Amino acid sequence: MARKYLIETFGCQMNVHDSERMAGLLEQAGFEATDEAADADVVVINTCSVRERAEEKLYTRLGELRQMAAEIGHDPVVAVAGCVAQQEGETLFTRSPGVANVILGTQAIRRLPMLVERALERPHAPEPLLDLTAYDDVSWPLGVTRRSDPVKAYVTIIEGCNEFCSFCVVPYTRGHERMRPKADILAEVREAANTGHREVQLLGQIVNHYEAPDDPGCDFTGLLEAIHEVDGIERIRFASPHPRHVSPAFLAAMARLPKICRHLHLPVQSGSTRVLESMRRRYTRDSYLALVDAIRRTLPDVALSTDMIVGFPGETEADFEDTLSLTAAVRYHGMFSFKYSARPHTLADQRMPDEVSDADKTRRIVALQALQRDIQTTLNGDLVGQEIDVLVDAASRRRETELSGRTSGNVVVNLPGPPAWIGRTVRVRVGRAGPHSVWGEAVSAVAPVADVEESAVAGA
Repeated sequence: MARKYLIETFGCQMNVHDSERMAGLLEQAGFEATDEAADADVVVINTCSVRERAEEKLYTRLGELRQMAAEIGHDPVVAVAGCVAQQEGETLFTRSPGVANVILGTQAIRRLPMLVERALERPHAPEPLLDLTAYDDVSWPLGVTRRSDPVKAYVTIIEGCNEFCSFCVVPYTRGHERMRPKADILAEVREAANTGHREVQLLGQIVNHYEAPDDPGCDFTGLLEAIHEVDGIERIRFASPHPRHVSPAFLAAMARLPKICRHLHLPVQSGSTRVLESMRRRYTRDSYLALVDAIRRTLPDVALSTDMIVGFPGETEADFEDTLSLTAAVRYHGMFSFKYSARPHTLADQRMPDEVSDADKTRRIVALQALQRDIQTTLNGDLVGQEIDVLVDAASRRRETELSGRTSGNVVVNLPGPPAWIGRTVRVRVGRAGPHSVWGEAVSAVAPVADVEESAVAGA
């Protein structure tokens, strides 16, 4: 019987894509996927260290696997990968002894099958296998990735980050910024199109800082123009651009290239210039708002989303009021908001005492999320009665006869329809709206591909 693997993924889209790559590597090595740890010969836990309590989640899961081994006598090889693995390293051996057999850093995932094989050959070895090596090679062979989404394909264009924002652990866990060759990116996009994926999402810590190592003069705008020419791709998304690298040429390209979705995730993190300076974001409140104005002059139909941190060290009530007023002024279509939590190795953790109480952080985030919920409810409500184009990407998790998809502006749309519509662009009339999604019914089964630009305007 074929050996089986299970990959459990925590965290961001880049982690999801890394898990897709690891799945492909294990399948090439002869493993089959399973949904149950009790059936798996190998369990890979792909971790994220950006979110609060990331390390605790990992150690809790390792404890559960230890308990499973004791209760049912099944003791799979356990590999810990991702950012917490890179961050914790050998500490994992001492905090959770006898559970993890392989510790794999963020840049070493291509070595997973070899390390797993070695662990299977020596199941009772006294020390786990450790590989936290930093590799500069970010090329990736075609045909390996086992994509988990039939409609959307993740494509990494940059690994690592050089920004060193004071709150962010990414430069310490994913390394310095490394650009992937343009030829490799385009080959993967074509492969995704050939396997039926209608949308690509470009990934990188700061995607709009891209410069092609194999094509001098090709920046992120040039890459978007090249991907736009790939037949079969209907929509192009990307995450996340940095506000200080948004250029007029980039905005002009978004305006003239209809496949680029009319959604821009523009992380601000705080509405206070004083806090932004402490965060080392290298822009001010006023310059960010001026950028938003420029974006909306060029792309009046664009939907903006953002990331926001409350309770950063030294944040006062006045600073938080600046965050509320900026949120009200910009009127984001979506927001990921978090209470500040110190990340290991970061400048904020080492030099900035976390003086804001948890009670104040909680009160502030509740207020921010209430404001954002009201804004989203209003913006989604504006779509009621409109006809919009929706790329259907999944069956509903709640109702067997319901599908879901997204507009070009990234609004989630729920609608009744057959599974055969997944992967198609459907014209939908919106009947009702909530803060996180809208509901409607199909007007026609398939919208013409040439109508993407028109649908982007309606969808935003």
